[in-house]
Amino acid sequence: MARLTPWTAAAAAAAALFSRPLAAQDWRGPVRGSWVRADEQARPGDAVLAVPGGGCEIVVGAGEPSAVRQAARFLAGDIERISGHRPPILAAPDGRRLPIRLATLGGGAAPPPALDAARLAGRWEAYEVRAAPDAVWLVGSDFRGTAYASYTLSERLGIDPLYLWTGYASVRHATLVLAGGDRFFDSPTFRFRGFFHDDEDILPRPFDAEGYPLQTGTVPKIWYERFFETALRLRLNMVAPYVRVQRPFEIQQMASDWGLFYTSHHYDILLSNPWGFARFGLAAVRHAGAQWDWFKNREGMMAFWRGGVLENRGLDCIWPVGLRGTQDAAYAFPPGTGIETKLRAYRDAIDAQIGLTKALLPAGRTPFFHFTLYTEMLDLYRQGRLDVPGDVIIVWPDDNDGIMRALPEHPDRWKHGVYYHLAYYTRYLYPTKQVTHTVSPMRIADQFRHIVDAGATEYMLVNVTELREYAMEARMLAEISWDAKGTLDGPAAADRYLRWWSREYFGGGAADQAAEAYRRFYSLLDGADKIWSGSTRVQEALTGLGEKLRGEHVSPLEPPDALESLQQRQRAFEQAFAVIAGAEGMMTADERRYFFENLTLGLLIDYRQTAAALLLARAMAEPDPAETKRLCFRAMDELSRLEEDLRRAERPPFEGWYRKTWIKSDESPSNVHRSYEHLRRFLAEHYPGG
Repeated sequence: MARLTPWTAAAAAAAALFSRPLAAQDWRGPVRGSWVRADEQARPGDAVLAVPGGGCEIVVGAGEPSAVRQAARFLAGDIERISGHRPPILAAPDGRRLPIRLATLGGGAAPPPALDAARLAGRWEAYEVRAAPDAVWLVGSDFRGTAYASYTLSERLGIDPLYLWTGYASVRHATLVLAGGDRFFDSPTFRFRGFFHDDEDILPRPFDAEGYPLQTGTVPKIWYERFFETALRLRLNMVAPYVRVQRPFEIQQMASDWGLFYTSHHYDILLSNPWGFARFGLAAVRHAGAQWDWFKNREGMMAFWRGGVLENRGLDCIWPVGLRGTQDAAYAFPPGTGIETKLRAYRDAIDAQIGLTKALLPAGRTPFFHFTLYTEMLDLYRQGRLDVPGDVIIVWPDDNDGIMRALPEHPDRWKHGVYYHLAYYTRYLYPTKQVTHTVSPMRIADQFRHIVDAGATEYMLVNVTELREYAMEARMLAEISWDAKGTLDGPAAADRYLRWWSREYFGGGAADQAAEAYRRFYSLLDGADKIWSGSTRVQEALTGLGEKLRGEHVSPLEPPDALESLQQRQRAFEQAFAVIAGAEGMMTADERRYFFENLTLGLLIDYRQTAAALLLARAMAEPDPAETKRLCFRAMDELSRLEEDLRRAERPPFEGWYRKTWIKSDESPSNVHRSYEHLRRFLAEHYPGG
């Protein structure tokens, strides 16, 4: 279904300029399939990868690491999806087919004769893609660079790097022709770049009695495979899998084997899984005692952290350091502990953790450490009171809604990075970010300009929870983290991304209206609270209706202009849906499906509840009891439609995606923003039997 752009004469002429670095993506032209001859006719200098009945081979030398071999396996499958021919993976060319050769500089394989090795030597994750009639070379400055060359080729042949979430299929080419040329991609802007898959998810795993994901359960392995593959196709090099679950070692091993640095967040010190200190019996296994107390059980805590290092020391890791509780909360000091004592404890613990790790890692394995300035640490650090060793990356947090709380003000002896949220879960206020995205490309572009200007580019971890709802902005962040200059160039970077995304995923004919629909989406859902603003009004209206039906004084909606605001919001929704309808009229069926999932559904969640709130507000003021009842049931009809909207998005492999959780629960009394259940119970109480 992807729309491919032929390699034009202008692009062929530009191949002469490929000796300079290319942006991973600058949002100025098509990407998916853009190196393929759409007419399937080879020109001089091209590489023919597949013809009916046969095609190329993939060559990976015996000395290449597992990450390169994994990339080769994905590439073989990708070429098969596009052409029907699955290339064999060999250790050396057999001389009978065109080879695609994956080779790491200095890794033992002879590079192409014309390779300018100086262009790659000593760089971090840089790579070159060279296509010619006799061979295609994918050469990396290091093994991750080689793997990224392969993932880049897959996308440029027609594979959507987000296909696991978008469902997009590649365009088929019985004769698959790769346009010739030499394409060089320089090192990324951010050294460590990755996704944090938070625990408050809606994955199909067990749930507890309140509808919360079971925190002693296990996320199925297939989901980790999907997360890791997506990260690699977006040229990320780091992943932080779930923390509040059982954590099989094979998941960590798989991440490292595939080429991803394995890390974790705030309280998962030295990847030791403090969540499992008592819950999973890890304290007993590691002979760590029973108290999480740095003053009374220092040796026990050291033993617990040692267990994390011993478990993971054979992997590529970035080790969190610090002193926190056994879950995502500040360390509980004894009452009355003075600030100086706390500061010494923080530094003593970090020094001990660094020393422990360095002592236990195998020879030749470089340790990387990071320390996140979570809430209780940020002010202390900015005041200069919190001392951190110089070989620790300082990680600055946002406000959980995509706006940085602070950034380094001047260069110093530390390297700096950021912890950023696209998704944030709050159990008690607005459980919203599990259902749609509210951090806009405009906010991302603005904030990452500040981040890059501040030099906080050593590390970038972005919370995407289960990823599906945040794929659009996750891709934007992945590309900014690879090439901030190319992507953020000029004042209209965010709008350029919106227009590019709309063309790339919904076709040229629909692009303008699709981009306008996204602008309206972010205008209506410009904060986490907005997704449930209509639901809040439903609760308020039900309070007033209950008072009315009991013959009590009716509490009006507040503030005084609440009804007018609801009406204005409903009109804005309807205008947005008109734009959406225009865009959908120029899309294929598959494009319309993903457009619904990524954009329309998020609007419908609040629109249905806004419409219900307006009907209930009318019922509050209606003197006729029969009409009051009719308006209440019409409101229920609106919310029932939302149930159908959610089910529409539960296509494979997302069956049951919005089932019993804090977003969509059965009877959870804690979920004060679940208007469907509240109205259903209201009708059963006041209008039994309908």
